[in-house]
Amino acid sequence: MTTTAVRKEGPATVTPPPTVGSHLRGYWGRVRGGDIGALPAVLGLIVLCTVFSIMRPSFLTAGNFANLFTQGAAVTLIAMGLVFVLLLGEIDLSAGFASGVCAAILANVATKAGYPWYVAVLAAILTGVVIGTVLGFLVAKIGIPSFVVTLAGFLAFQGIVLMLISGGANIPVNDEVLVAISNRNLPPALGWALAAIAVGGYAAVQLLRHRKRLARGLTTDPMAVVLARIGGLTLILGIAVYILNQERSRNVLINSLKGVPIVVPIIAVLLIVWTFVLQRTSYGRHIYAVGGNKEAARRAGINVDRIRISVFVICSSMAAVGGIVAASRANSVDPNTGGSNVLLYAVGAAVIGGTSLFGGKGRVLDAVLGGAVVAVIDNGMGLMGYSAGVKYVVTGVVLLLAASVDALSRRRATASGTR
Repeated sequence: MTTTAVRKEGPATVTPPPTVGSHLRGYWGRVRGGDIGALPAVLGLIVLCTVFSIMRPSFLTAGNFANLFTQGAAVTLIAMGLVFVLLLGEIDLSAGFASGVCAAILANVATKAGYPWYVAVLAAILTGVVIGTVLGFLVAKIGIPSFVVTLAGFLAFQGIVLMLISGGANIPVNDEVLVAISNRNLPPALGWALAAIAVGGYAAVQLLRHRKRLARGLTTDPMAVVLARIGGLTLILGIAVYILNQERSRNVLINSLKGVPIVVPIIAVLLIVWTFVLQRTSYGRHIYAVGGNKEAARRAGINVDRIRISVFVICSSMAAVGGIVAASRANSVDPNTGGSNVLLYAVGAAVIGGTSLFGGKGRVLDAVLGGAVVAVIDNGMGLMGYSAGVKYVVTGVVLLLAASVDALSRRRATASGTR
């Protein structure tokens, strides 16, 4: 007679729902493990704004607040493109003067040739695409290190800018639409409407994501944390729009100056688009894979050369957008457009924001946060009367600190086994 053993099943293990406390402990654990993200940039931004506000109360005025956006817009846009290159552990030293070349094309097409603004913008962006394709091809297919290729571009593009603007004569940018990009503002009501749309869209994405993860039985953030994020964005946008909608003109009878600068929603739209590309598409996942381990990505079937070329195309295209914004702000293009400290500030913005120089870690949001830090340093120290030399020294020290934090966090992450 055969006896069949009957195994008694114990009660199923039920994972407790996440709480705010467990979420905070998990976040702190990741920070201690080296995954600090943009935390240093956010803390630095808070400290810098607090110090400058105390030292110079004019720092908090509506006029200076608006100036911060327009002052740092071009650098931020170029930095957004550099994030893609840095994610692969590469570098693009030509991005600054590439923006100058594209700006010169814009001015020639719009002013000298007399074409409409949209033709000039398209020509400038296509120029950026061509530049990025050539640089990427030389790096990926020929095998020349990106440092050498882009350093050669840095030198060559200076000469191309001079040739495009006839040896040094400024080319004015008079088209009303182009000038408006950096020098005009949205109507106050439109600013509030865009802020409401942004908050509504963000809330919908967060709540939908939370619901889907719960339905699939996946770990998700507590609802209180989700609501706190939505509330935080609502508060930040509400305060920003309120301040920017204040009258900033010294003489209202001559000219009224209020509203969100037009360049702000341009940056916001590009931030949303590129964030979606990196975090929600297979192409974005391939970028992170190649940046993390190129050989492993190749063995997984990813076309590594295509990814490497594409990031240089994106970088130079964003440099073109930055050049358009710079030309708009100056109402002209000259030999210094895209030169001077533009490249240094753009690279610094990406790194200060949290993008790793070693590849594999970074977000487009890092460029925006880092660009804000750079703009605040430059603006605040200017208000305090410091020379350009002191500004460079302080910005360099901040960049060095950011790179040091990145290196130390990677070492800690490796030691803790999280990388």
